[in-house]
Amino acid sequence: MELQRDLCVDMLSQMYKIRFFEQTVDDLFARGLVHGTMHLSIGQEASAVGSISALRVEDYILSTHRGHGHCIAKGADIKLMMAEFMGKETGYCRGRGGSMHIADIEGRNLGANGVVGGGIPLAVGVGLSLKMQGRDEIVMGFFGDGAANQGSFHEALNMAAIWSLPVVYVCENNQYGMSMSTRRAFKIEKMAQRAASYGMPGVTVDGNDVVEVYEAASEAVERARAGEGPTLLECITYRWKGHSKSDQELYRTKDEIESWKNKEPIRRFLELLITQRVISEDEARKIEEEARRTIGEALEYARASPEPEVDTILEGVYA
Repeated sequence: MELQRDLCVDMLSQMYKIRFFEQTVDDLFARGLVHGTMHLSIGQEASAVGSISALRVEDYILSTHRGHGHCIAKGADIKLMMAEFMGKETGYCRGRGGSMHIADIEGRNLGANGVVGGGIPLAVGVGLSLKMQGRDEIVMGFFGDGAANQGSFHEALNMAAIWSLPVVYVCENNQYGMSMSTRRAFKIEKMAQRAASYGMPGVTVDGNDVVEVYEAASEAVERARAGEGPTLLECITYRWKGHSKSDQELYRTKDEIESWKNKEPIRRFLELLITQRVISEDEARKIEEEARRTIGEALEYARASPEPEVDTILEGVYA
């Protein structure tokens, strides 16, 4: 694709924000300032940014328990995100949702989901609603490789296909469902091969190449918007951190992790932009600095925000 400056600057900025946000909340958790658990997507930034950049502002997404990057890429106010993580009243869900259940309804992010594969059938419902109303929006549903072996995956993709729904399914294949390697969980080489069984296109891309992800997602989005039905897009990527905060990572080697860090998505994209003279090194530094400043300001906002009142703590909590 032709590297459009404004789009590339925005994608680089979003990738930096995701990286710095997750590094910050990782540190907060280590210091006991964020409770519960969280699932980091450091190393997967290109998958979230490349796919969501293909959407219009009015399009919808459904996220996952590893969904911080999706939320930021969809244009969330990072101050409200940070406040939500720290359990503050000013957060998106008034501090009740936290890491795994954050939602930004105004931003058309219908929420993360703590249930593995939980968002896959929800995308069918959203897509059906959009189609029945004759609307022009589409929905992009994210899930991991582990969710692709859930029964809900098969039922939902079949329904989306037979009804030609405006859905783009994005599988972020980071090589492990918790500690289960995809080499053990799948007999097929590429999970996107399953799409043929449902009569929809299946595309596998380098999920650490934001340009390749964007191009494939754009084609899938255009197809969905034209009424031609869903696409299954598989992004091959890798999470640098453990599955969750309790993961001791005994199932993979340091050499494996380092080999994937050599395919680091932000550095790859940055080198491409500088080599192609889309931006200068000075401009790149300013983009990085601005992203760091944004996360720093969000942290200050969250720290200064009030805790929920005890007598209102169950408001909006239904389960």
